[in-house]
Amino acid sequence: MPSPAVLLLNLGSPDSPSVPDVRRYLREFLSDERVLDMSAPMRWLVLNLFILPTRPKNSAEAYAQVWTKEGSPLVVTSKHVQSKVQAEVGEAANIALAMRYGNPSVASVVAQIKQAGASRVLIVPLYPHYAMSSYETVVVLAEQMLAKELSGVPVDTLPPFYQHPSYINALAESMRPALAQGFDKLLFSYHGIPYHHLVKSDPSHAHCLSRPDCCDGCHPAHATCYRHQCLRTTELVVAQLGLRREQYEISFQSRLGRRPWLTPYTDFRLRDLPGEGVKRLLVVSPAFVSDCLETLEELAMRGKETFMEAGGSSYTLIPCMNEQPKWIAFLRDEIRQWAAKPPSGGRDRWKLP
Repeated sequence: MPSPAVLLLNLGSPDSPSVPDVRRYLREFLSDERVLDMSAPMRWLVLNLFILPTRPKNSAEAYAQVWTKEGSPLVVTSKHVQSKVQAEVGEAANIALAMRYGNPSVASVVAQIKQAGASRVLIVPLYPHYAMSSYETVVVLAEQMLAKELSGVPVDTLPPFYQHPSYINALAESMRPALAQGFDKLLFSYHGIPYHHLVKSDPSHAHCLSRPDCCDGCHPAHATCYRHQCLRTTELVVAQLGLRREQYEISFQSRLGRRPWLTPYTDFRLRDLPGEGVKRLLVVSPAFVSDCLETLEELAMRGKETFMEAGGSSYTLIPCMNEQPKWIAFLRDEIRQWAAKPPSGGRDRWKLP
């Protein structure tokens, strides 16, 4: 008899740190219109004339520094999470894992779900916050694949959980050991996005960036506003940890291209903080639930080098939640709650309490 199926989805990784594999991965990743959101001809030119001739070699060198015997840290950790969640939910649902780019691909995993049979499916994007280049693109692809291969099977989607109490608790508790060591400043470094992505994701097309305090308070646009959701996560975490306003700040990393991205930029803040009297720095990156290239190489290696060369005395990157028990428990509880509900009979966003 078909059972409920859960599809965990993360960003992905090259199959290896070799230049050809990295080039193949970057081509797939940056060909996504929700990542490089420009006209198709312009995206082709930018990708093939400016990015792919040089970036694969540099990225391959970065991947080689974080690669493990088991493979990509992101994929390996995600597989461990899949296994642990499956052990927790038991027969309530079959847990599958796919990557938006690279392997295991969404297409191949949806084919496996189809072959095994599924009474209904829950899509679980492993992104706490909504962005068109992360949450939206993976949900759209998964929903399209499931509609094609499992026509008539009810599909629900877990919405961004950036302020869910259990997620906030899991994130805060994962940070406590590092905070206990003492620090001058805690830097929340979120993955950056271009400013125009905020406007494009605003369903009202009138609220985001319309005024300096647009992310404050409540507004329907906040359901798809990445910046608001990052600020909200930070607000809730620091409240739980009892931090004072002067003890932390927010920045954004990993920008690409010349368009203006969310500021302040992490690399600029790492360069400037020692001159402002911050000698002992803690860094956390809540946009990621699993450590990956952007945390292990960009922050832990290059970020530390920037900070220490600027005059810092200690630099600690707080690991992502990875396989933390409270994070696994959050996923388990949401899946159990969904599995216990009657099927929706359609394709809906699963509502978090």
